[in-house]
Amino acid sequence: MTYDLLLTGGEPFDVAVTDGVIAAVGPSLPRDARIVTDVTGKLVTPGLIDLHTHVGPGYWGIDPDPIAWRTGVTTWVDAGSTGAYTFEGLRRAFHEVRVPVLLNISAVGLAGRTGESRDLSNCDVPLAIDTVQQHRSRIRGIKVRIDRETVGDNGVEPLRRGIAVGEACGVPVMVHIGTTPPALDEVLELLRPGDIMTHCASGLASPLGPAVRAAVDRGVLLDLGHGSGAFAFDVLERQLDLGLAPHTVSTDLHCRSLTGPVFDLPTTMAKLLAVGMPLGTVLEKVTAAPARALGLDGGSLTVGAPADLAVFDVREEEHELVDSHLQVRTSPVRLVNVATYVGGRLLPPAWPQDPPPWVPLTDSQRDALARRASRLRELLNEPLVDATGLAEQFPRH
Repeated sequence: MTYDLLLTGGEPFDVAVTDGVIAAVGPSLPRDARIVTDVTGKLVTPGLIDLHTHVGPGYWGIDPDPIAWRTGVTTWVDAGSTGAYTFEGLRRAFHEVRVPVLLNISAVGLAGRTGESRDLSNCDVPLAIDTVQQHRSRIRGIKVRIDRETVGDNGVEPLRRGIAVGEACGVPVMVHIGTTPPALDEVLELLRPGDIMTHCASGLASPLGPAVRAAVDRGVLLDLGHGSGAFAFDVLERQLDLGLAPHTVSTDLHCRSLTGPVFDLPTTMAKLLAVGMPLGTVLEKVTAAPARALGLDGGSLTVGAPADLAVFDVREEEHELVDSHLQVRTSPVRLVNVATYVGGRLLPPAWPQDPPPWVPLTDSQRDALARRASRLRELLNEPLVDATGLAEQFPRH
């Protein structure tokens, strides 16, 4: 048969695509395709799945498309940007990538920086259940933020309500942890098998006690959820010593973490490499593992799977990486994306948006953004080719 697309020569094998799904995999597939792309020497992976991002409307939201095409992330799980009141704004948005949703237990979502669960009337269980049931294909779970600023005097009550929705709808709950109160142990004891604790290597929450081990042992999943202030190298290293590796690796990418310290998912993956985790293990935590956690399609290079694909140049280049608290480690490998496909379609380049005015930036970040814009302007103002690179489209007779 003639495939729509064939990626040939990459590791671990050739991948052929027809009608948006993977049609064949294996070494040296027949070069019978409408588009044949030689990726010799490159790593071909399933499209990456970022389990914790913010791409919905509100304080934290970003446009995923300008980041997706250069990073290989084809599925962006929006983790609580919208609640029942605001979900329609995200549902109507058009993106090049896939955006499954974790519905915020607070109906107002993340319209502001914090505080969405201080008024318990926003945490309306019947309304959230109705919203999930009406949008089953899009809403894959519930998100609850539990920290001092978000819940005020309400303690873990918003989490209890989120779990009530999860039980009624048969979906997992992702809980954000941070500054106390409420105590981390109170949060963890409520979580069920399959529920997710994000920010699992937080330097603010320091989840290292026996309650974390007990939660993991009963099936609670740990998600990295880097974010602006929720990842510390020393906490992660101690967790690895204790056998508490994250089940999934996500960015918590939003308007405040995009310009650092997170930057993107490949950079976050390199931080796991920097503490000694093998590349194959890290890849599983950004593909198959998040797909399992939320019951998502994709995450594998198997026949019949969606043709969400990422192609990487794996460079043996030592480079320094920084966590949320300015601790530095060195990765032995740099992952550089060279192509990203969603449903077999190559994503086009897109210029990233400027940070919104409420994002605090250092002088160095502002200067770097200005230099990037200047370099792009110079690049695009140069003619694409000279006379030797053109053909006479309309010859004179």
